[in-house]
Amino acid sequence: MLDLSSDKKIFEMMKKYLYTAVVGDIMDKMGMRHQFLPQNIRPLRDDMVIAGRAMTVLESDIENVDMSRFEGKSFGMMLEALDDLKEDEIYFCSGSSMNYAVLGELMTTRIKYLGAAGAVVNGYLRDTNGILALDIPVFSAGCYAQDQAPRGVVVDFRVPLDVGEVHIESGDILFGDIDGVLVIPRAHEKEILQAAYEKATGEKTVGTAIKNGMSVVEAFAKYGIM
Repeated sequence: MLDLSSDKKIFEMMKKYLYTAVVGDIMDKMGMRHQFLPQNIRPLRDDMVIAGRAMTVLESDIENVDMSRFEGKSFGMMLEALDDLKEDEIYFCSGSSMNYAVLGELMTTRIKYLGAAGAVVNGYLRDTNGILALDIPVFSAGCYAQDQAPRGVVVDFRVPLDVGEVHIESGDILFGDIDGVLVIPRAHEKEILQAAYEKATGEKTVGTAIKNGMSVVEAFAKYGIM
């Protein structure tokens, strides 16, 4: 039986044994079929893997916000959100248009200093070379230098977010690799992760059998995995 007694052990196991495809397959079988974030949210570098708890951040375009509530705060609540990050959490930002970057080097520097797991943004980032040099997992829709300061603000954080058909609660697990980013609901995480581990280790057994000449028909009949 896996030891999933602490977040540290959970995230270490995920990064060592799991990948998004196998976790997604398990959630599909459990009826959770809308857990992947949009396909355009990609790692800044192909070998990046991220696992941690979502610290949700709600961004909005300025024209949709009553800025009187943020007098003297050109970024809204962004600075407070960054400083509220905890170890192994992921700065997860969504809600704005795609007209500007919602993550930059200084923000990512703070994320790393606090021991957070990284960042996932449903939008663009900038200062790409600086972020790469920090060597912390970051996932985004791409790179675009236009600044958020005159265009967008953070209006809240640690609140539920919806991205397409995906619902994210603050504290849910985010897991990302080269194949995408998915959300693992906190209420079902141990059941999902246990089953994903069993499937991942089983797939290695099947892979070895196929490499040794077993047909895929025979392999599926014997192991029920493909």
